[in-house]
Amino acid sequence: MILKFLAAILLIALLSFACGLYFPWWVIAPVSFVVSLLIPQRPLPAFMAGFLALFLLWGGMALAIDLANGSILSAKVAAILPLGGSSYAIVIVTGLIGALVGGGSALTAAFLRKTS
Repeated sequence: MILKFLAAILLIALLSFACGLYFPWWVIAPVSFVVSLLIPQRPLPAFMAGFLALFLLWGGMALAIDLANGSILSAKVAAILPLGGSSYAIVIVTGLIGALVGGGSALTAAFLRKTS
């Protein structure tokens, strides 16, 4: 069971990264859905796998980009949004957006497998 969970996290993250190089940002949803269909899990572990995979992927990528440019853009965006000007809050919000999309998609696939 834990091996399925870890395999799902790894596959979702790797395929989302690879597909994200060539397709729009929302490709993470079908990737998470398909991986969750192929690796059967209960709904909560499926959601957590999609959530964690994409939180780590998007959060890590946002953090790498933020550190590479000296937090210039993220500080300006954080000043516009009600985040207190924190560039790290933008990184967390970015990770949460990707995580919710991936988790919801994986949860949908788990419920689909459960009904059929």
